[in-house]
Order: sequence, then structure tokens, then C-alpha cells
Amino acid sequence: MKTHFLFALGLCALGVAGCKTTSPVAKNGGPAIYKVAFENEKVRVIEYHTGSEKDACGFGMHTHPPHLYIMLTDAKLRIVTPDGRETFEDSKAGDVGWAPAEEHIVENLMGNDAGCYIVEIKEKDWKPSTGLKK
Repeated sequence: MKTHFLFALGLCALGVAGCKTTSPVAKNGGPAIYKVAFENEKVRVIEYHTGSEKDACGFGMHTHPPHLYIMLTDAKLRIVTPDGRETFEDSKAGDVGWAPAEEHIVENLMGNDAGCYIVEIKEKDWKPSTGLKK
């Protein structure tokens, strides 16, 4: 969880009010939670929790601009792109990475409540992630 702590410190440096180093996790059996945790003129931070759902970072087929992601929990992910290509990834709590703009369906196959943050950098052609609501 060292990476999660360092990320939280980074958010504090960006000026996130009420910054915490831990994240509330929905209980298994609960609804999926996808919410904007912080937003200003430079960044938008989205917090995702699957709850009892499988959708890991948005409902159904959805889009993201280029973004940084931070895994809060372990997850085994199934990713499907609009052309039907399917890939699988094992993610661990604390994993941090960069992803280009993309459209996909991402499902957590572990059955746990998987959580992650997505940090969108608001550049000139920024368009926000979709799929926050069913």
C-alpha cells in the first residue's frame, strides 16, 4: 500500500481538501460506486468500487481520456474493446500505471469489491470518462 499512500500524498499536494490516505470500500453485496472524488481546472479524480457488480471502471462500454490509474485492491480484470478483442490482467493493490484514451468494458472476475482511482489530466482536448451511471 506504499504506492497508495504516496498517491494520496500527491493528491494532498494538488490541494485536495480533506485528503485521506485510505479509501472507503463498498461492502460486497452493495451497489457499485463511481463518483468524482475531486475536480478542479487541472485534474478530475474518479473513485470506482465494484460492490457486487462486475463493472470495474464504468458501467458497460465506456470511454476514458488518457489517465493515471491506481489500484486500491487486487483484481483479475477482463477487458473487451469495441472490436471484440478480449484481454485479461491481474492487478494488485497499489499498482499504478498510465493508459491512453480508450473505450472498453472492464469486469472484475474475482468476485471481491475491486476499487481504483482514475486521474484525468485536463488538457486542451480533454473529454471526461463516460459510464459513471447505468
